[in-house]
Amino acid sequence: MNKLITLEIVMPYGEAPDLIFPAVLCDDTYCVLVDCGFVGSLPLIEEAFRRSGLTPDAVTHIILTHQDHDHMGAAAAFKQKYPQVKILASDGEAPYISGLQKSLRLEQAEQLQETLPPEQQEFGRAFCGLLRSVEPIHVDQTLSDDEFLPFCGGCRILATPGHTPGHIALYVPVLDTIIAGDAIALDDGIPVLANPQFTLHLKEAVASLERLLAHPAKHILCYHGGMYEKGCDSPD
Repeated sequence: MNKLITLEIVMPYGEAPDLIFPAVLCDDTYCVLVDCGFVGSLPLIEEAFRRSGLTPDAVTHIILTHQDHDHMGAAAAFKQKYPQVKILASDGEAPYISGLQKSLRLEQAEQLQETLPPEQQEFGRAFCGLLRSVEPIHVDQTLSDDEFLPFCGGCRILATPGHTPGHIALYVPVLDTIIAGDAIALDDGIPVLANPQFTLHLKEAVASLERLLAHPAKHILCYHGGMYEKGCDSPD
């Protein structure tokens, strides 16, 4: 049986707590977690699994859409506790996820720190410290655009660069659903760029958003915002 389960986890960063929506793809053979929360969130992920009627030790694979701390932050802790899990990421993101290259988000934050006004310096230092606390994790398998994976009746990798250079999404035909990561976020139910002010390549990010919105899939699961149903935009 192929199914998508959406976890809901409160992310305690920023001015107000926010929900994130990791996805779980299940079939008779595999249990695949797509993105796995922020540093320290493993207990929250485990509890979200149990609320959904699943057990975290059933996870066979984790797919990381990109290198950001709130998507890969708990990956190393998950792997340490559940060593059977295989980590998958795009070939463009793998060097940053594995620690072979410095996080691009940390580089960006350190550069911004130099220009922050005095009243924002403390927040900037704390954010840089948070990014430095992300533990790298070995990537067992790298992924490329249009690559086929056997999970949940078969799914395809969609290259969605922009937010980060190697960002990916997943298309699951049997569920008519795209798992978008940060290629799209929802703002009051409307699809938007995720944090455009921090997007590493804005033009590419816009193109990726437009690509996903033009895709025939009826459902798009956004890590920030939840499920977007095409044709159901909120009225202005």
